Amino acid sequence: MSLVSDHTDPSAPVRWLDADEQQAWRGIIRGTRHLIARIDSDLKPLGLSGEDYALLVALAEADDGRLRMAELAETSAQSRSRLSHHVGRLEKRGLVVRESCQEDRRGQWAMLTPEGQDLLASAAPHHVAGVREHLIDHLTREELVMLGRVFGRLNTVEPDCT
Repeated sequence: MSLVSDHTDPSAPVRWLDADEQQAWRGIIRGTRHLIARIDSDLKPLGLSGEDYALLVALAEADDGRLRMAELAETSAQSRSRLSHHVGRLEKRGLVVRESCQEDRRGQWAMLTPEGQDLLASAAPHHVAGVREHLIDHLTREELVMLGRVFGRLNTVEPDCT
């Protein structure tokens, strides 16, 4: 395994993180992991993970409650292979179905089923309460806006990192 990424010139000196950068980086990692674990824990009694919920929301918000699998992979920041397995698990539970794309025989649509819509509708208030409890209520409006801007910018830096 190489310690050099394709984003680094191997002849360039390493730009180590200073104390503030290291503290910020580690805080982001720990905070994100804890937040995801709490959201997953909140959704577990409903039979969902945070990623399940995010996929159902993406489909619910899409035109006709469906997205091409490639679009869903991009939206959910998952590789196509990982997404295919994930959608397969949701499909076995009757929450999502896949359909061949008539315009492109190689493509597939992922579609929310009525059961998926019902589960999402019952999970949404619970999920929103958890997001408020674990994140929103701990931030000022200014911090929340700044956090949204920072992560919004980071989402555009490397859009195809899956």
